[in-house]
Amino acid sequence: MLLVMDVDSTLIQAEVIELIAAHAGTEAQVAEVTEAAMRGELDFAASLHARVSTLAGVPVSAFDDVREAVAYMPGARELVTTFRSRGWPVGLVSGGFEEVVRPLADELGIEHVRANRLQVEGGVLTGRVDGPVVDRAAKADFLRELAARYDIPMGRTVAVGDGANDIDMVTAAGTGVAFCARPALQAVADVVLDERRLDLLLPSLGLAQ
Repeated sequence: MLLVMDVDSTLIQAEVIELIAAHAGTEAQVAEVTEAAMRGELDFAASLHARVSTLAGVPVSAFDDVREAVAYMPGARELVTTFRSRGWPVGLVSGGFEEVVRPLADELGIEHVRANRLQVEGGVLTGRVDGPVVDRAAKADFLRELAARYDIPMGRTVAVGDGANDIDMVTAAGTGVAFCARPALQAVADVVLDERRLDLLLPSLGLAQ
């Protein structure tokens, strides 16, 4: 079995871009756009570029503060540990940023990560994304790539997310999970969890901790 999870408001209890935006004084503006994008009202890539543009000038040292502020979702460690204890691969895929996601993955023993990177010049953010945006299509591609790498049938894959940008990934998975999610994702998911504990997914997969 393969588990692929979104990060912001799924693995962790925050939207990382909003934590960074707090250092730029644009948190409220960014939060408003994020919410609209998660509801599916805005193109994700365009909304990400708009939000990231407000981060220009933030020093890279802000990442240290952001990482300190991030808290895992209740039950996140238990869910990941259950999969890893069985030798099953786990991946994190995020429309957020590798600068924060990668240390989280390392702490949980997760090898596979795909996320955006923020462009940096002279020790500050430029307000631009470095490389292609990880959007809803890229998330589904990541799930399929990992399944192929481990020769796992798609019917044995699990994808967990909370927003409209997770729709492609959740519908591609054998078990697609909407976790405390927006209505657009709940409408297409196989499993809907409304309580903020990720390990409550385990019984739905026939697993115990």
